[in-house]
Amino acid sequence: MVEKKEIIKVGLIGYGYVGKTFHAPFIDAVEGLELSAIVSSHPETVREDWPDMAVYPDIDIMLSNSNVDLVVIATPNDTHKPLAERALLAGRHVVVDKPFTLTTEDARYLAALAEKEKKLLSVFQNRRWDSDFLGVKQAIEKDLLGDIAQFESHLDRFRPVVRQRWREEAVAGGGLWYDLAPHMVDQALDIFGLPDNVQASFAAQRSGAKTTDWVHVILSYGEKRVILQGSMLVAGGTARFTLHGEKGSLIKRYPDPQEAQLRSGMKPLDKDWGKDADPILFWDADGKSSSYPTPSGDQTQYYREIYEALTGSASNPVTPIQAIAVMAVIEAAILSNQSGERIAPDLTNAEKQAFEKK
Repeated sequence: MVEKKEIIKVGLIGYGYVGKTFHAPFIDAVEGLELSAIVSSHPETVREDWPDMAVYPDIDIMLSNSNVDLVVIATPNDTHKPLAERALLAGRHVVVDKPFTLTTEDARYLAALAEKEKKLLSVFQNRRWDSDFLGVKQAIEKDLLGDIAQFESHLDRFRPVVRQRWREEAVAGGGLWYDLAPHMVDQALDIFGLPDNVQASFAAQRSGAKTTDWVHVILSYGEKRVILQGSMLVAGGTARFTLHGEKGSLIKRYPDPQEAQLRSGMKPLDKDWGKDADPILFWDADGKSSSYPTPSGDQTQYYREIYEALTGSASNPVTPIQAIAVMAVIEAAILSNQSGERIAPDLTNAEKQAFEKK
């Protein structure tokens, strides 16, 4: 007999692109999680997808009128801290979409509050479960490249026309660095740990651009360089990952397919979910090339691990200290772009030690 799973009721705050495309389908796909309430200013949009869903106009009304255990925040970046604070003070566990907050100081505050309230606090770093990243990480763990000298991560788009949306406005938390950086930084820290320093250059390259739409950031680890690159004017021709090491070079050309699958209407439990036909390409010291299959991605795993953490069978998949470290690197890059200097992430010795222990 299969034991019935404990049900964790989830309230989703925000039903824009991220809430609708990522969070709702992933939550719905995990046994034991029940999406039971959504906060949105457009209830008609929610009910097109979820006809029987309880929809509330704001978080306070939802917290007062529902029995959700976990609050998921998928709203504009500058609202993450106040909404997470309200949910934690109301005795709920919290998942925050990236970026965690706008500053390292705010990240520290929320981490301390969650600890005080004895509630789980996590950040939605779903791209740890991307096929491309899993393939590259697997190659590193197998020592395919030996000591790595250069690691390049590209998250590029081709959107030459500036859109009328908050992400592309000159607002707190807007711009490409706050949009794509949390993924790239988190992946880099997951593999290499904390960098010695950060060097960054930002630009607004498109006609009519109001905020950053091009970023080039270098994380230094001794003589090793980790390069994070993002642009809104790349139609093609760049690889998702490029690595060079003492034993050879590696390229992963195309990105993980899950976002495209979700946009096409595929569900996380459907056949072929996360399958990636684009192989890992490797060149050895003699220039001989070979290819390796890329493992399937499954971003749903984040919410499976959240469920396990809440029911006591696993640990938090993305901890507050990891999120604080990401914010410290993000802020260091902003300061570097402003000053033209290399900037060390502003973390205390205790935070560095806690991060390394993970």
